[in-house]
Amino acid sequence: MIHGRSGRKLKRTASHRRATLSALSTSLLRHKKIRTTVAKAKETRMVVEKIITRAKRAVAKESEGVPKNVHARREVARFIHDKEVVKLLFNEIAPKVAGRAGGYTRVVKLGQRLGDGADVAILELVDYNVAQEETKAPARSRRARRPRKASQNKVENSAKTDAAETAPEETEQASVKTEAQTSEPEQTSAAKAADKPETTA
Repeated sequence: MIHGRSGRKLKRTASHRRATLSALSTSLLRHKKIRTTVAKAKETRMVVEKIITRAKRAVAKESEGVPKNVHARREVARFIHDKEVVKLLFNEIAPKVAGRAGGYTRVVKLGQRLGDGADVAILELVDYNVAQEETKAPARSRRARRPRKASQNKVENSAKTDAAETAPEETEQASVKTEAQTSEPEQTSAAKAADKPETTA
């Protein structure tokens, strides 16, 4: 019976797996949202939540009057190899999630990707709500368009009825013009015959 064998190997060696999770964690903290496979997203979530908790506890103690916790920053920097991201974590992200007792990330499944058919997901920080803002924006624009379409249909219908009313008048005027044009050549031919002098044989 197997005990104590947790986590996913992700088809990598230990060093390669650590580098992959470090890169994914850095990208998540920098961009607040990443797109990857479901297996990598779930593994990255476990790593990132521990890092955020470490930073949150350090920031909470600093707010109580304790000097700046350099040791906590060095522990995080062992795994996050970007100084700007470490600063962002301690200065912006940790204070924002201070009131949340865990569960800082969310995995949203997107289905299978083309090519290899791997299950793809979005891993994002919950307090930034990047995906929800993107989905809400189109809904507002659709609601604003509905009255415009109705008013356009009314304008088109009124234009059609006006055209239908003016059509009989136009046909009557056209028939009068054609009758006048046909009578004019007859009158001109009769006038020409009257003007010609009679020739005697």
